[in-house]
Amino acid sequence: MADRLIATVFAALLLAGLARADSLRIATFNADLERDGPGLLLRDILRGKDEQVAALAKVVGAVAPDILLLQGVDYDMESRTLDALAGVLAAAGRAYPHRFARRPNTGWQTGHDMDGDGRLGEPEDAQGFGRFAGQGGMAILSRVPLDPGAARDFSDLLWRDLPGATLPQKDDAPFPSEGAQAALRLANVAQWVVPVAHPAGRFDLLAFHATAPVFDGPEDRNGLRNRDQLRFWRLYLDGAFGPPPEGRFVLLGSANQDPQDGEGLKDGIRALLADPRVSDPRPIRAGAAPVQPDHRTDARLDTVDWPAPGPGALRVSYVLPSRGWRVVASGVHWPPRDTPEGAIAAAASRHRMVWVDLEMGE
Repeated sequence: MADRLIATVFAALLLAGLARADSLRIATFNADLERDGPGLLLRDILRGKDEQVAALAKVVGAVAPDILLLQGVDYDMESRTLDALAGVLAAAGRAYPHRFARRPNTGWQTGHDMDGDGRLGEPEDAQGFGRFAGQGGMAILSRVPLDPGAARDFSDLLWRDLPGATLPQKDDAPFPSEGAQAALRLANVAQWVVPVAHPAGRFDLLAFHATAPVFDGPEDRNGLRNRDQLRFWRLYLDGAFGPPPEGRFVLLGSANQDPQDGEGLKDGIRALLADPRVSDPRPIRAGAAPVQPDHRTDARLDTVDWPAPGPGALRVSYVLPSRGWRVVASGVHWPPRDTPEGAIAAAASRHRMVWVDLEMGE
């Protein structure tokens, strides 16, 4: 009874503080926490000795988002892994009493040879690449109440059912097969619309993690899928999948696509960033960033640095508020590598946390 009373008082104080707050910090972070087998991430968290988990907690504490979308977090049906991770963050001083996660498409076997290599049951043959069901899912952690009962999960939408879908072809035939295309979902991880019950007004989180537009062949299966995954959100805002958001929203996640640099079809991300219903705060890191001679994007906008032979630093993670918000500040948490803070950020993930401070506009 005493514990329940303390929890109730804590929640009331938290809501009161949020109601008085001038702004709300919303962030997205590809935490790269996935492990090679089910239960291994939970094991590593519970042991309390994992350096990556410890570094993640410090990054979250440094940025202190009110709402955080995490990618690269293994999923389990009972949410034990997410609860354990939230416990680590709470012990480090950042409590997130409200959490949301649904089963992702990663590792969910289709029964088809999705990459056309003549073998079945491989990670590449799942709805989204995964060595086991739930590897590398995503989750929302929030200090603000969520409304999971009103959430909309579009993760089961078939790719071919997307209006105007561009499906891969090889030798003038569906690739890898017509049967495979009839089974493949659009989302490789997940596509969610999750309402947030903020004291100053409800709004929606449009959360996603798009596929990498590489690791395929001349049919460009992953490149086409990435582009259509990004195009999904513009169609959703058009009302193609039911009522679009009536008020404010924040579209956030990993697009796995830079508007100028790296591989992939650029028109999908460019059209999304140019959509008049969203604004791009263009979050940047503090201070100077290394110059990449072959890249055109401002290096301060980069959100990940893939080591060689990877593509290097690119902008792939985004927080895009709707036009009804007032953007107060934004940034990419990327301390200089030769500082203790930079070493912690590098130990947490190849990616960096992207955040935006928002106020309710008129």
